[in-house]
Amino acid sequence: MAGEPKAKVIPLHKNSSRAAAQRRSAARAEGARRRHPSVLSDPPGGASAEQIAAVIHEIDEHRGVVAGAAATSEQTPNELAKHIAVVAEFIRKRMTGDYPVDEFGFDSHLNNAIFLPLLRVFFKSWFRVEVSGIENLPISGAALVVANHAGVLPFDGLMASVAVHDHHPTHRDLRLLAADLVFDLPVLGHAARKAGHTMACTGDAHRLLAAGELTAVFPEGYKGLGKHFKDRYKLQRFGRGGFVSAALRAKAPIVPCSIVGSEEIYPMIADVKLLARLLGLPYFPITPFFPLAGPAGMVPLPSKWHIQFGEPIETAGYAESAAEDPMVTFELTDHVRETIQQTLYQLLANRRNTFFG
Repeated sequence: MAGEPKAKVIPLHKNSSRAAAQRRSAARAEGARRRHPSVLSDPPGGASAEQIAAVIHEIDEHRGVVAGAAATSEQTPNELAKHIAVVAEFIRKRMTGDYPVDEFGFDSHLNNAIFLPLLRVFFKSWFRVEVSGIENLPISGAALVVANHAGVLPFDGLMASVAVHDHHPTHRDLRLLAADLVFDLPVLGHAARKAGHTMACTGDAHRLLAAGELTAVFPEGYKGLGKHFKDRYKLQRFGRGGFVSAALRAKAPIVPCSIVGSEEIYPMIADVKLLARLLGLPYFPITPFFPLAGPAGMVPLPSKWHIQFGEPIETAGYAESAAEDPMVTFELTDHVRETIQQTLYQLLANRRNTFFG
């Protein structure tokens, strides 16, 4: 109507739309904050700290195994290369003759590379030899080792040589005085010379001792090797004392050596003397396995061995003429024999079993 004043609209809420928008924005932010992983609690059944640590430890162990396998795979070619180099060097020396041989034919290069490794198989794995008294052998210079002899075949001398070489501080070579029959054999005799051994005679014994060699003798000879099993560990006669004369001339100490275990490798129950004479042998043994088992009967039984070197008997205090005096040589021979015999009895008393020691 004309002249009437216009109506005035009064808002009930100021900026209501703006406030609503602000409220909606704040609600969205709060919802996002609540849904963020950093504020979410662990779901039920989640892994504990101990389980996580165990998984980490297993991973580390796996890494260690893989690293070890890789290192082994790297070392194997290196070891193979070393063996090839050793073999190549051995062949080179044999082809060029670059190795020493003494007046007796001893070839230390061949002995260390071929003979000793073969004998160690018997020494360590078959007879499982224990060694004592090695300190009674001199570090250098001459000495005469006197030992008991048994076993049909002379394994005792071979095992004694390995014992000295492997257990002595300076790895000395033991030079054996062997029977003439050994050197009459075409192949074995040549090998024995190469291994450093020579005939059991006073002349060769004196030459070895005079040269400062560690020498071994078995005074029982065939009487010891070929005795019956019922007489085991009973020493036979020690000959005429030639080894004592050689030691007296060279002023070399005498070292008694007692070997237990050799008597059982071929238990001899009989000796066919007629067959031995026909074959030119000192004896023809019959054992529980030979000749009935054929070649298998020639395999020695795996008895447990013990080699003991006794205290040396000095000879330096004797006069020069003592080597020619039968009374002196007889007394020394008897003393050495009795020492070995008593030591054998002691070792046997301490042995619980023939094959297990």
